[in-house]
This record gives sequence, C-alpha cells and structure tokens, in this order.
Amino acid sequence: MSKLPEPIQDDINRAVRLEWWTIFWQATIVVAMAFVMGSSQAMKSAWVEDTLGLVPAIVFLLALHFERKSPTRYFPFGFMRANSLAFLIAATALFFMGGYLIYDAGSKLIMQEHPTIGPIEILGTQVWMGWLMIAALIYSVIPPVIIGRMKQPIARKLYDKVLYTDSLMQKADWMTGLAATLGILGVGFGFWWADSVAALIISVDIVHDGFRASKIATAELIDGAPRQIDSDAIAEDADDLKKVLEKEFPDGTVRIRETGRYMAAEVTGIEPPHNPPTREELWPGDKQEAWRFALLSFAR
Repeated sequence: MSKLPEPIQDDINRAVRLEWWTIFWQATIVVAMAFVMGSSQAMKSAWVEDTLGLVPAIVFLLALHFERKSPTRYFPFGFMRANSLAFLIAATALFFMGGYLIYDAGSKLIMQEHPTIGPIEILGTQVWMGWLMIAALIYSVIPPVIIGRMKQPIARKLYDKVLYTDSLMQKADWMTGLAATLGILGVGFGFWWADSVAALIISVDIVHDGFRASKIATAELIDGAPRQIDSDAIAEDADDLKKVLEKEFPDGTVRIRETGRYMAAEVTGIEPPHNPPTREELWPGDKQEAWRFALLSFAR
C-alpha cells in the first residue's frame, strides 16, 4: 500500500500538519517548564507528561512513513500495521513512565520531603518562583488543548487511534496544569504535601491513559476484532460488514480483524467465487469509507 486511499488524503495531510505543530509547540513548552521546574515534584511530573506528549506525534509521523511504503519481499503484506505498532509504543511509554512517577512522588510523600519554592530576582525585584511556575503551566495548557480539539474529528475520519489518543491527552492537559498549580499554591500556603499529592494525581492520569491505550493496541496486534476508536467495544461498522459478508457467503465462516486503520476479512469453508463483489459493493455504510475494507480473502 504505497499510496494511501484517495478519500483520506486531505485528512492525512491535515493530521500531518497538526502533528508538526504539536511537536513545535510541545518543544517550546518543555523548554519553558524546564527553566522554572525547581524542586517541585508536581512541576517535574507535569514536565515529564509534556515531554511524553511528543511521543504520539513522533510515532504517528513514523508510522505514516512506513504505511506509505510498498510491500517488500520480507513484508509482502506491506506495512498497514505500522499504525498499530506505533500505538502500542506510545501507550507503553505512557504506562511505564506514569508508573515511575507514581513511585517517585509516593516515596517523597512517605519520606516527607519538603519542596522549597523560593524567590528569584528579576530586574531588581524579588518575585516568588511559584508565580513563574504557574505562568509556565498556563502556557503549557493553551496550545495542546486547542490542537487536541482540532485533531479529534480528523482522528475519527481516519480511524487513527494514535492520533485520537494524542488528541485526548492534549484535550485533558488542563487537568495536569490545574493539579500542578494547586500543588504549587499549596506549598506557598505552607502545605508541603500538596506538591507530592498533585504529582501523584498527574502520574495516575498518565498511567490510566497508557493502560487504556495499550489494551486496544494489543488487541489490534493479535488479530482482534476491530474496536471503536474511543472504547474497547467492537466497532459498529465491523459488525455490519460481518453481517453483509455472512449474507453474501452463507455457507462460509466470516472473520474480521483490525490491521491499523484498516479491516481485513477472511471467509473460510467455501470455494473462492470467480467474480467476487467489490469492497464498495460489500461495504455497509458510506461508500466514501469503503477504503477501510482493505482485504478480502477466501480459504477452504
């Protein structure tokens, strides 16, 4: 599949542009956060989450690069599953980094480590470092939330779980900013534990995102039935396609699996028809989405 389906070319191009914008803005956020991080555990967790925000965008672009490649001798079916592999990489990175941050923040809470957020001199004026941290956090929220909302409708059109997970993480970024801000204000008011508690909240959110995404990605890679883009439930269009194929080939057994953004169907127990219907004829919904039905095979 060296050329992506024509109906989604424009959406793919828009997604690519948004991911490059994500990398640019996320990089500026990571740098800004690093400058004001100090000894705050909440800021550290927020900085790590912002850094991890680069991973889905990067793996999406890498997966798309391989998806466009033609089949080779060693990969005769092409690279349609590159998207699934990229999804698993992004999910695994989230899950394990979130687990480490829970351990890190939890251990500091147990040991009662008191973070220090002191003043800093700017142009001869003493300014509490916490205000700079909060300003950086506000900045870290605005671009991701806007770009995340722009990605969601495109992700649904492309049935791209990497892009969709990325958009969810970015849309929910305000929660990270709020938790970290409350932690910093808590330290300012003398509640030393607020910083570690905020870091734990952020870390648990990271683990939740990673665990949910890894479940769906694993199902794809072990030939699971196509899942909905926003849950682990079977996709409705996959169920509808299965019914159409069962009606078209009543003596056969129909199985449908997910392969990246595409579906592959296999009908077993019958002789392959001489003139099988086209995928547009078999597709149960909008014919503009028939590109999703990438492969139909028969086996005795």
